[in-house]
Amino acid sequence: MTTDSLDAITSHPLYAELVSKRKRFGWILTFLMMVIYYGFVLVIAYKKEWLAIPLYHGSITTVGIPVGLAVIISAFLLTGIYVYRANGEFDDLTQRIRENLQ
Repeated sequence: MTTDSLDAITSHPLYAELVSKRKRFGWILTFLMMVIYYGFVLVIAYKKEWLAIPLYHGSITTVGIPVGLAVIISAFLLTGIYVYRANGEFDDLTQRIRENLQ
């Protein structure tokens, strides 16, 4: 890639839109994951008795097990959401940039 083509790409208005949208979306998902994960850690640190409550009377399994699984599943879901949007909107913007520059 030459310097001229690199300059053409970085100065294209759709490229600026792509970078802005991707960065904002990435930060939103990062914030959500941090709230979920650190919220779970804070509950473990300060209110662990909440996670020790049995799911139902006589149950060995506590609330902590499904909550912990929800934290793990949320990571997969947020990744899936990012991939869905990246393969849709972000790839479309990239394709439009390529078409405009050719």
